[in-house]
Amino acid sequence: MPLPLVAVVGRPNVGKSTFVNRIAQANEAIVHEMRGVTRDRSYHEADWNGVSFKLVDTGGIEMGDDDAFQGSIRAQAIAGANEADVIVFIVDGKTGINADDEEVARILRKTHKPVFLVVNKMDTPNRTDELWEFYQLGLGDPWPVSSTHGHGTGDLLDAVVDELRKADLAGGFDEDGGVNVAIIGRPNAGKSSLTNRLTDNERSIVSDVAGTTRDAIDTRIERNGRRYTIVDTAGLRRKSQIDQDVEYYGFVRAMRAIDRADVALLVIDSTLGLTDQDQRVAGFAAERGCAMVIVLNKWDLVEGPEAKAEIRERIADRLTFVGYAPVIAVSALTGKKVDRIWDAVDTAYANFSQTVPTSKLNAWLGEIRETGHTVSSGKSVLRMKYVTQTSTRPPRFTFFANRPDLVTDNFERFLENRLRARFDLTGTPIQMKFKKKD
Repeated sequence: MPLPLVAVVGRPNVGKSTFVNRIAQANEAIVHEMRGVTRDRSYHEADWNGVSFKLVDTGGIEMGDDDAFQGSIRAQAIAGANEADVIVFIVDGKTGINADDEEVARILRKTHKPVFLVVNKMDTPNRTDELWEFYQLGLGDPWPVSSTHGHGTGDLLDAVVDELRKADLAGGFDEDGGVNVAIIGRPNAGKSSLTNRLTDNERSIVSDVAGTTRDAIDTRIERNGRRYTIVDTAGLRRKSQIDQDVEYYGFVRAMRAIDRADVALLVIDSTLGLTDQDQRVAGFAAERGCAMVIVLNKWDLVEGPEAKAEIRERIADRLTFVGYAPVIAVSALTGKKVDRIWDAVDTAYANFSQTVPTSKLNAWLGEIRETGHTVSSGKSVLRMKYVTQTSTRPPRFTFFANRPDLVTDNFERFLENRLRARFDLTGTPIQMKFKKKD
């Protein structure tokens, strides 16, 4: 049963993201004094009095077109309102009504959905004399709240939940997000275009301006009976290149998305080839132990088989630490070969989650012993005695040996290569641990 949606809309800088963080009891939405920080719509789970629902945080709605993104932001916000079951319209109690508030109210009156007019920044409880002017918006009684201090939010949530119950929309449990897929890469590699293509939904704003996506944005979909949470992340740069607070918070959200990902899609701009930034981003995902698929985007713009072969060779040479990741060439813009990503994700996730039987592992180890390949130091010789898988996601293999201290990096790589040659571990990193056994 999908959770009901409560959309939070309003013009910029009225405190929408602060309100969302207050209700969701998290710091997931980026909050900053700069206007227009929220661009895409993002979804956050919340619970009140045992009723679960999703808050949809939207970009600020402005009717002017001074900002290059404003048309897309406005479309995203209106889309969020259209898909919602209940709408929370936030206005600024300190500045009063302006022309954008009136235009947003006009749009919301046509939705025929429950709308709660919330007057934010009412930091002094029981002071209601500033509320009267907001009646002219034609959306009923205004609700005074302070998102920063929490005043009035409880009464508002009681009413919102009552409205959900009236419509028989109240969710009593969290929905399973299925396979978590984080779309990662440096700025302007085409992550948002790929997200929209995979989800068949113009959910993320797409622009040729680097850094358009600032938050990590979840989209839950179902395909062939399996659920996925697709997370479009902000482009990852080196920390030394992050020169705005907002960009820093986007970096932090992207890293959190990688932390909770099962599979990371590393998107590389084929027209630029593999860069140092791509290697760093791959390193972030590898360090956090998630499965990975490498996506060569804009492949249709690479001219000639020689140029294409050179890109693949460079990846093989410089991304050896994620050599387990399959490489898929696509065009997110046209959709060419994007469907192949799904099979790669399913394979990577299956291998990421699999358990190899202990009997098969030890039969394999017996063959390794028969070859006589081992390491030694002086008169001491490493003898591998037993192996078992001790965890999944990613798979971890624990080896018992007489002298674990003799294991070298080269011998560990030898074992990993042999493991991958015997068992299908495509797309997933593996971990190996060595313990002493006399």
